[in-house]
Amino acid sequence: MRRIVINMQNSLFCNAIADTLRRSGNELEPYTVDSPDKVVDECKWIAPYALLMEATGYTPWLLSERMKIRDAVKEMHPECKIVLIVDENAEKAVAKQVKQAKKDGLIDQFIYGSISASYLADIVDSL
Repeated sequence: MRRIVINMQNSLFCNAIADTLRRSGNELEPYTVDSPDKVVDECKWIAPYALLMEATGYTPWLLSERMKIRDAVKEMHPECKIVLIVDENAEKAVAKQVKQAKKDGLIDQFIYGSISASYLADIVDSL
């Protein structure tokens, strides 16, 4: 089982993603973390295969704050895949920045919030 840490601002959306990954048949074991402040500490003991985080236009989900978490997790677990989820409709500027972070090699993948649940699970499985 590959462990996936998920941190989103909306608990309902976070739990829905976790359920989707759990039921995908891809042997993914999701762990939800309710606060950005706890992500690094939780990743210490979880040793995740991937970290999924939401990026928005306001704190504590700003891309710059997510990159600090990314740096700390990568220092502990260099093999951990970093995936950012962004609402490409409500957060157009952030979506452009996230896309650029992927082009720059700072993250392993980005996902728009409008994709289907099965596609999300397959993206995470294929990292």
